[in-house]
Formats: sequence, structure tokens, C-alpha cells
Amino acid sequence: MSKRVAPPSGMPPPEAVISPHGQELDLVALARDTCVTYDAEFPDERERYGPAGAEWCRHDCQHLLNWAVLSLTEALDFEAQLAWLARVLEARDFPIPRLARCLEMLAHAVRDAVPDEPEVAARLDIGAEFVASRPSFLH
Repeated sequence: MSKRVAPPSGMPPPEAVISPHGQELDLVALARDTCVTYDAEFPDERERYGPAGAEWCRHDCQHLLNWAVLSLTEALDFEAQLAWLARVLEARDFPIPRLARCLEMLAHAVRDAVPDEPEVAARLDIGAEFVASRPSFLH
């Protein structure tokens, strides 16, 4: 069964963010790299979501990484943001374990691209553990 979705709309994700160590992180490039890895691991989503699925992956990864950084540099509750996104995705029948896996992939991309920002990758790993620890975000 195909659940073709519309491309992302609403508030576009940021393209860059200033890291805890003061360097500008290219959210677009990190999201793109993560989504290539994600697509290789979950090719079934191409049929399920169509071309907009890849757009949503980049969109969500940019937001996820931005939230992780802002939770380190400002007063942003990363777990609250993750829970909100997980509720939205779960309500749309998206497999929540894949969100946790995506966060792990994003952490790996950060470690590869910006190894001098270990706090960012660690925050993403903690986010993955948080998402994976909950059987549901709808209750």
C-alpha cells in the first residue's frame, strides 16, 4: 500500500546553525548525507512515500540537528522536540524505531564531518536512546 505524501510545507528548516564551539554547521549537507545512508537502509520507503519521502527526510534531519545544537547552546528542550515529532510521525503510521535509527545516522554524519563537535553527536545519540526507549509517544 502506498502512502504518497506531499512535499514539506510550512516553516522551512534552517540551513545552518552555530555549534557549541562557534563553527557554522551546514545542516543541508549533513541532512543530505544522513538521508543517503537512511535510504540505503530503508529502500522500502521510496515506494511507501514516493519522492516527497526524501524531501521529508532532509527536512526533518535539518530540524533534528538544529534542535540538538540549540539544546546545547540555548534553552531548548531536545527531548520535548523529539517527543513532539515522534507523536506526529507515529500518528501518521511512521515506524518510530526508524526515527531513532535516523538520529543514530545523523550522529554518525556529524562525527564524520565535524569530529571536533563531539557534544553534538553525543546529543543526537542521547536523542536516539530517548526515542528508542518509549514504546509509543501517543499515550
